[in-house]
Amino acid sequence: MRMDNLHKIGSVKGAQHILGAFLLLMLLPTLGFSQTGPKVDAEVDTLAIKIGEQIKYKITVETDSTDVVFFPEGQTFSPLETVEAIMADTLKNDDKVILQKIYSLTQFDSGAYTIPPQRIAINEQPFFTDSFQVKVADVAVDTTKQKMYDIKPLIEIERSTADMWLTALWILLGLIVVGGLVYWFFLRKKPLTEEEKVALLPPYDRALMELKKLENSRYLIQDEYKQYYSELTDIVRSYLEEDVHVSAMESTTSELITKLEMLRDAGELKLEDDTIQQFQKILQTADLVKFAKNKPASSVAEQDRKLVEEIVTKTHQGLPEPTEEDLLLDEEYLEELARKKQRKRIYWAAAIFAGIIVLGGIGSTIYFGTKKVRDTVFGYPTKDLLESEWVASSYGFPPIQIETPEVLVRQEPQLPKETEELIKELQAFSYGSYVGIFSVSTSSITFKEEKEEPQFDAVIGSTLANFEQLGLKNIITKQEEFVTQSGVKGLKTYGTGTLERPNGDSKRAKYNILTFGGKGFIQQVVITWEEEDEYAEQIVDRILGSLDVKTQV
Repeated sequence: MRMDNLHKIGSVKGAQHILGAFLLLMLLPTLGFSQTGPKVDAEVDTLAIKIGEQIKYKITVETDSTDVVFFPEGQTFSPLETVEAIMADTLKNDDKVILQKIYSLTQFDSGAYTIPPQRIAINEQPFFTDSFQVKVADVAVDTTKQKMYDIKPLIEIERSTADMWLTALWILLGLIVVGGLVYWFFLRKKPLTEEEKVALLPPYDRALMELKKLENSRYLIQDEYKQYYSELTDIVRSYLEEDVHVSAMESTTSELITKLEMLRDAGELKLEDDTIQQFQKILQTADLVKFAKNKPASSVAEQDRKLVEEIVTKTHQGLPEPTEEDLLLDEEYLEELARKKQRKRIYWAAAIFAGIIVLGGIGSTIYFGTKKVRDTVFGYPTKDLLESEWVASSYGFPPIQIETPEVLVRQEPQLPKETEELIKELQAFSYGSYVGIFSVSTSSITFKEEKEEPQFDAVIGSTLANFEQLGLKNIITKQEEFVTQSGVKGLKTYGTGTLERPNGDSKRAKYNILTFGGKGFIQQVVITWEEEDEYAEQIVDRILGSLDVKTQV
């Protein structure tokens, strides 16, 4: 940070004389009527404490019973901190009333401090108490009995894993539920249906079962001969394809009979000529019924079913005994079928699981937005910072108390020669960089001339000039008052700009410059982040809410 303009400090002696005269004129009416007007008194129980001990500060007001009195509220005793405030007592004296309020004050840094005058308003007229000088001493330590150790290096504190484990638990429960559903509907061995049980039967047994079922059907009673013969021929043709291994379903009657005769002649099927002729006659009858709308007697149709049953039995008996090689092939075939079914179930399960993930992603995107889902899945720097374990610490002297996602690291800035004569000490700490996606830095400056008033405009101008040197263009600047949580007032400078990066691209950036100071010192907090970064906005709000400064050197 450049400090070129810090030496431009004007004389304020004339203003001080004017202010003193103005205050004197303001106090004249009070002094003139001090004997008959309200009386305000303040006292403390001690002027010397140790670090962390408390001072009892009592304000006593004697006034008319009809007067309205307002006591100080909040952190008005800075640099001391108000622990509590209680209304101690109310006494009446003739037409007067005596009001007392006690404040408990403390300080956690050693040194000499001034309790500033306190303003009490009586009927909206201000009255001020006296100031008090107090000393805060260190706790005495006997170094002869206490061993001295070297300063330990910084250690990394493990981040809390409670949230991570909770998230992992919910994810695990979700996966268990999804996995259970997938297993129940796709991977588990389901009970076989009747159709599946029939399909697993050997071809011969299945054919006999289907013929028996056809016998008990109502096709003949309802004169549905076409359906009857169609189902009859399908049963026997399907059996021949599976057991005899001959293409029967797509063959005509003459083609099928020819194939059976060839198998018989080759010795692969033992069937008599009468059996083959009976089968041919049944097939021809079926053709007439299906294509010529012929209608045989029901007794003939029933007799044809019985003959088909006998033909199936004779064909089964006429097949040669399967060799060991055939049995192995059949076993491998069945195993391959089982593997195909298992793979099919796995593919379906994977498809459904992927579908659930996709639907969950789409639903999350619609509900939370694309950016939030993307940043959660793939991560985002400022989101990780926001959700990390934050660190509250004090930096520099006079100290700047602030809470940040990461510990600020001490910097050693090089001061220009023209400012070295003015500055006694500069302590700077930072995280990130101005050209990065997020940065926060603090600086505490003490001057050699302890009575010099700080020049906010010069320091802020130097910071903005530094922004420009780093590539921030088209800077828009606004200013407003900023009050810390303890009531310390400062100046907030904020705005936007276009950051030109070294790689040639650009981005919109935002900044906050918080400036505080008093006689002989100045304090500054600088935060930069990328515009439209909602996580960075939340980080900045939290940092500003935690910010506090000490205004006494």
